[in-house]
Amino acid sequence: MLRACACIAMLTLPATAALAAEPIDTAQSIIQQQIEAFLNDDATTAYSFASPQIQGKFPDKSIFFEMVKRGYTPVYRPGNFAFGRSKVDGGTVVQEVLISGPDGKDWTAVYFLVKQPDGSYKINGVQMLQQAPGPEI
Repeated sequence: MLRACACIAMLTLPATAALAAEPIDTAQSIIQQQIEAFLNDDATTAYSFASPQIQGKFPDKSIFFEMVKRGYTPVYRPGNFAFGRSKVDGGTVVQEVLISGPDGKDWTAVYFLVKQPDGSYKINGVQMLQQAPGPEI
């Protein structure tokens, strides 16, 4: 009986760990897809990952895309990028992305993704820091 309980406990541990990692994996996938959309000059796809709050500030994909080009050049045209630290706080995922900008400078982009009523996540903001890695998240 004890052996059966131990086996059941061992089988449930990976599932619990997978559930904890799921929002982070989802956030990283969304960020990667949006960066790929920027690299392909695909404004429609890039805009689709923005939260309703961001879309409210930039009600047209062209305005959003131009804002990213001008204000977030390292995100728009990264040399290389890698995921850094992350955390989940309620319905928000904070994900650090270490970026080598087109000018060769290192940046840290701190992404904030919020869970939507349908369970999906959308990007609700990005804070750019000209350092890698950034301060504690």
